[in-house]
Amino acid sequence: MYMKINDLYFKYENSAVDNLKNINIEIDKGEIIGVLGESGCGKSTLLRIIAGLEIPYKGKIIINDKIIFNKKIFIEPEKRGIGMVFQDYALFPHMNIDKNITFGLKNFSRKEKREILDNMIELVGLKDHLGKYPYQLSGGQQQRVAVARALAPNPSILLLDEPFSNLDSHLKDQIRMDMKEILNKSKTTCIFVTHDKEDVLSLSSRIIIISDGVIKDDYSVEKMVDII
Repeated sequence: MYMKINDLYFKYENSAVDNLKNINIEIDKGEIIGVLGESGCGKSTLLRIIAGLEIPYKGKIIINDKIIFNKKIFIEPEKRGIGMVFQDYALFPHMNIDKNITFGLKNFSRKEKREILDNMIELVGLKDHLGKYPYQLSGGQQQRVAVARALAPNPSILLLDEPFSNLDSHLKDQIRMDMKEILNKSKTTCIFVTHDKEDVLSLSSRIIIISDGVIKDDYSVEKMVDII
């Protein structure tokens, strides 16, 4: 098993109750997992915990046989080897897409950066947009840049927070297919959260349903289709 989350509990300081309770998840390498739930259910909090941006008060997280969190261990976010794409993409407006994509490659040589950039541009299909700035790109293209930036350092896991919520509805079907192709080509283990059933049905191989901070169900996509 590539990733394990065991008996995870989390509570925000101003919360009277646990925001996440008894979270247990196992993920194989290369799986694309969709976490489905309404706003405020705890799904984005789960991503932030995996990334190291929030600290649970109980539980264990293991990635590729390495403990990144338990009661004695807390690996800092920048040392976890996890890529994250935020809901608003968080691109740097003053940098062109080349510099946005290579921003996290601090310890790489110029030649290595160029090779990685070329690979990422090819992967996300933006060869014709080299040198452009975020404001010159569509929402779907900006999303691709954000994904390329997250994938550039070769993360162990990619986290996507509501990846399609900022896109026009008539473009979503094509962009979902494009995203699935990118993830399959890169063979990246991915966890994404959404409130949209169509997102998980289109992109994921497994669907985890969270409600009120608790995992209610863990389905294969095939079973989810039968239920719907």
